[in-house]
Amino acid sequence: MEKDSLIYVAGHRGLVGSAICRSLRQQGFKRLLVRSRADLDLTDAAAVRHFFAEERPQHVFLAAAKVGGILANDLYPADFIRENLVIQTNVIDAAYRAGVDRMLFLGSSCIYPKLCPQPIKEEYLLTGPLEPTNRPYALAKIAGIEMCWSYNRQYNTRFLAAMPTNLYGLGDNFDPQKSHVLPALIRKVAEAKASGKRELVVWGTGTPRRELLFNEDLAEACVFLMNLREQTFSGLLSGVPLINIGTGRDLTIRELAEEVCEVLGFEGELLFDTSKPDGTPQKLLDVSRIQQLGWRPRTTLAEGIALTYEAARSQLEPLKA
Repeated sequence: MEKDSLIYVAGHRGLVGSAICRSLRQQGFKRLLVRSRADLDLTDAAAVRHFFAEERPQHVFLAAAKVGGILANDLYPADFIRENLVIQTNVIDAAYRAGVDRMLFLGSSCIYPKLCPQPIKEEYLLTGPLEPTNRPYALAKIAGIEMCWSYNRQYNTRFLAAMPTNLYGLGDNFDPQKSHVLPALIRKVAEAKASGKRELVVWGTGTPRRELLFNEDLAEACVFLMNLREQTFSGLLSGVPLINIGTGRDLTIRELAEEVCEVLGFEGELLFDTSKPDGTPQKLLDVSRIQQLGWRPRTTLAEGIALTYEAARSQLEPLKA
């Protein structure tokens, strides 16, 4: 990408999209196209096609999606598969028709089979059954990967799919029904500390392992990939255009809860509600491909938790009332 390239960030208000916008601006990219849902409904195919035809972005970051944790996926499975399929279909097709040079489609590590060998290589896609609790979302994202690959093969587009591990960070969602594991833990610990509780209940057994990536690090990885030299970027498109993004390290939910307690200063006891679902036993990505290209995350887990909590302090402050 050139510094004066016209770049469209779909989902610019979300956890990923907002971080991508910050990273682009920090690196000197000033011609950013962004639209709120009120201005451009990505589920409206005609509106999306008109937007691309009028604006003609050169590069696209497709970070718009309906996302949520285990509870949200369980409560609204139809919404998750429908909205994600429609959004990505509209944007990918419109990007092709408008002659977009490069596009990065953001997915999730939940696309991989539930009982995948660890760490998870890109080639493990579609080698086994998915985790039932988020299968509708995962299937939508798998369809997006296949769509990128299909358009590349048929229309010579240059669409790359990036699969980040579990995300958290600035602008995270702390809603009890919609948040992912780390913001949910931050909220629970903040509530327990504010109310003077001596116990904290965590869903599941605490044994599943999770890999966590700070959203600002993911954004840097996304811009890094879209900035690769021509030959290197084209090489990523040979075969399934898929690349993992993560830290290459994981920890148990118990260890994660303990880390949050330490950073936030909660000294109570952790209790685990084993009647609640654990989800996938382990999701550790093999990130050797992106590391070989020269990218590694910069933020430690403790630093990321602290930054996330400080950024959300005003949002969590009412808990102390």
